Order: sequence, then C-alpha cells, then structure tokens
Amino acid sequence: MSKPSASPRTEVRRKPQRAHHDTATVHAIIDQALVCQIAFNQGGSVHCLPTACWREGEYLYIHGANNSRLTQTLLEEECAVSITHLDGLVLARSAFHHAMNYRSVVIYGRFTAEDDPDAKAAAFKAFVEHVSPGRSPLVRPPSRAELAGTRLLRLALDEAVAKIRNWGVEDSEEDMAIPVWAGVQPLALTAKPLQPEAGCGEQMPPAPPAFIGRA
Repeated sequence: MSKPSASPRTEVRRKPQRAHHDTATVHAIIDQALVCQIAFNQGGSVHCLPTACWREGEYLYIHGANNSRLTQTLLEEECAVSITHLDGLVLARSAFHHAMNYRSVVIYGRFTAEDDPDAKAAAFKAFVEHVSPGRSPLVRPPSRAELAGTRLLRLALDEAVAKIRNWGVEDSEEDMAIPVWAGVQPLALTAKPLQPEAGCGEQMPPAPPAFIGRA
C-alpha cells in the first residue's frame, strides 16, 4: 500500500496488499480507460450504467444531455465510479486457484457541473484527443449550441483507490504434480482494421490511443 487510504470507503479490506492509493497509479489506470461504470441511487433504486470517460488533472470527466435524468441525479447524489482493465487469465492446476490479472480503480464522491463555455470546449477537445490522438485539429469543434446542449460533469479524484493483480499462479504445494498446463494467458485491447466511410479513403487514417494495440 503506497500511502494511507483517503477515507474509510477507499480502505481495501479484501487482499489489502493489492491496494494502491498513490496518485500516479490511479491516474495511469484511468488514462487507459475509455469507459467507466457509475453506480448511483435514483428514486430509491440502485443503478449501474456505463459511460465514456476521460481525465484532466485531478478530475474524471463524463458528459451527457442537459435533460438527462442521469446527469441531474449525479449532481444531486453520491456515486461510485469503477474502471477495470483485464490483463490476463491466470490458469492454475486447481480450479480453486484460477484467477485474473487486472488493474482497477474505484472513485467515490459527487459530480459537479462545468458550465463555462471555454472550459467545456477545452475539455471536449481533450476527450477527442484521448479517443484519437491528433484528431481534434482535423474535425469541426463543437458549436456554441452543441456546447450549450451538453452537460459536462467532473468528479474529483480525492477519494480513489486502485487495486492490482499482476503475477502468476498461486497453486498449493500438493497440486504442483498435477499434469496440466499452468500459467498466464495475457489479454489486451486491440484495434481492428478501419472501416472508412465513403469518400474519405485518401484521408490520413486515425490513430488509436497509445494504450490500444493494432490487429
């Protein structure tokens, strides 16, 4: 554990040796994410929804329509945001000791709105660059009407914790003689061949984020 937990909610009790509270680790995991899962309470019912996300400084950003019940609820209620990268399948000699290698982050708090048009424009430019580096100068930026119709929310990373497993098999000594393959099957997110729209075949192809490989 690299530094103390930010709050009781970010104290990892199950396998605490996998917990990381340092800013660099939390940021690195968020920066390799395109989607997060948000758990929240709405009208007495618990929901968990996926949405696109990105980080700027000490905030996680998401966006949605101005009239969205989701965005309004997130401005009024506490929530938990989770991000997970699956890095490998850990295949043991016993069924019980099979596992997965992963990097995850959980963030707690309440979103706030960013309503300044210039700040919103800069944040959405950063979002485009996160999805496809070098693309923002090539496309039309959002119009004032588009910015006004979109709600930009940000969540402070003050209350966040990472959890990581990145090693091999942990078989029991009595299972070591079982004649079956054991080890790690690495996994990674990969960009498949592009599917261009008609009329843009001669344009420079976009680049995927650096954390995504190419098929």
